[in-house]
Amino acid sequence: MLQKLQNHIDKNLSFLKDKRLLLAVSGGIDSMVLVHLCHQLKLNFAVAHCNFQLRGNESDDDESFVKSQIESLSNHFVTPSAVEVQKVNIPLFIQKFDTANFAKEQKLSIQVVARNLRYDWFYSLLANHNFDYIITAHHLDDSIETFLINFTRGTGLEGLTGIPTRNDKIVRPLLIFSRNEIESYAKENNIAWREDSSNSTDKYWRNKLRHDVIPVLKDLNTSFLSSFQNTIESLQQSNSLVKDASSNMYKKIVIEEEHHTEIDLTKLLKLPNYKAYLFKWLQPFGFTDWKAIYDLIQANSGKQVFSETHILLKNRNSLLLSPKQTKVNNELFWIEKSHLEVKVPLKLSFCNVSDISTQGTNTIFVDEDKLEFPLTIRKWEEGDVFYPFGMKGKKKLSKYFKDEKLSLIEKSKIWLLCSNNEIVWIIGKRQDDRFKITKQTTNILQINYTNE
Repeated sequence: MLQKLQNHIDKNLSFLKDKRLLLAVSGGIDSMVLVHLCHQLKLNFAVAHCNFQLRGNESDDDESFVKSQIESLSNHFVTPSAVEVQKVNIPLFIQKFDTANFAKEQKLSIQVVARNLRYDWFYSLLANHNFDYIITAHHLDDSIETFLINFTRGTGLEGLTGIPTRNDKIVRPLLIFSRNEIESYAKENNIAWREDSSNSTDKYWRNKLRHDVIPVLKDLNTSFLSSFQNTIESLQQSNSLVKDASSNMYKKIVIEEEHHTEIDLTKLLKLPNYKAYLFKWLQPFGFTDWKAIYDLIQANSGKQVFSETHILLKNRNSLLLSPKQTKVNNELFWIEKSHLEVKVPLKLSFCNVSDISTQGTNTIFVDEDKLEFPLTIRKWEEGDVFYPFGMKGKKKLSKYFKDEKLSLIEKSKIWLLCSNNEIVWIIGKRQDDRFKITKQTTNILQINYTNE
């Protein structure tokens, strides 16, 4: 196993050589074998252990065990040939997390919270201590379990490619080994480890697959592991081709604006497999109701589909993707007469001038004596009316937005500058006629909007 890993690193993971590595070590058999192998190969590494405090004394015992094992390795180093002995130092980082309370506060599952806490901490160690990569002990059986979980829940090609060997700064060199190989190596080399009691329960989906499904597959096909590896490699190659095609078509059909992404349906629908492209582009944003998304293509303008973080809006011949906005409709931002500049919720500047220069959508000139301070900035509301600059009579904002063909996403970003709740300016769009400069104006106020 040691030589097999050395060959794997030489052939596929040569970038790890002479790099500073951070090993994620729980104390279980997989991570303890990982430590032993890296130690024998004389890699430059440190160890990071998370105590999630979820199993009482058992969690604390895991922490103590990891400490003692790393201290022992730091005191004695035996080369693979057992010819020489020298002392080395293995840095050890330990972090306790109040995982249960954090999950309760965030209203997330223990598993999701633990993963987020773990990797956030690992990446902070990389940044603060100049490590190059995070090394985890995931192995072939873990990849099989991930494949089956995604397959059972429903997924695209990406979800059927198993666990990647490398993902950004995370590297998993043990994916070429099965759980049985790891157990055999641990016993042959007298490697100590801790058993996690939660692994024996079928409470979690992964454990059900591990205990009840995968053993059956191995019994049905004695070459199941090697067959699975070949299948995964084939799927990964296919996925690479799909990514290339998706990326090329994305450049032709999708336009990335400052506040949203626009998918041109006229161009998209010319593709014979347009649903596959749409899935590839939208899946990273957390969408799961694909029937609703595909139905959206033929829906009327204004129809929306939501994920946890994003909105997908049908707008005429386009789909508009944008992040969800925090509702601030009732929030007011006050501007006193003495204020020359405001930065929240957007950037405005005020100055008195003697005459009018070029007027545009981002600059207006108003009669200051017609204003009642403090001014306010707020979101628009149904029923709002204004008197469009240069026109007679009033107009509902909803009608103005319709005439301007603004999408729901664009409308959600509109702010109003108001005086005594009368609209002075639809900021960045249209000034109100009631506050315009006339021959009788003696105090001209210039207002600039910086669109950043």
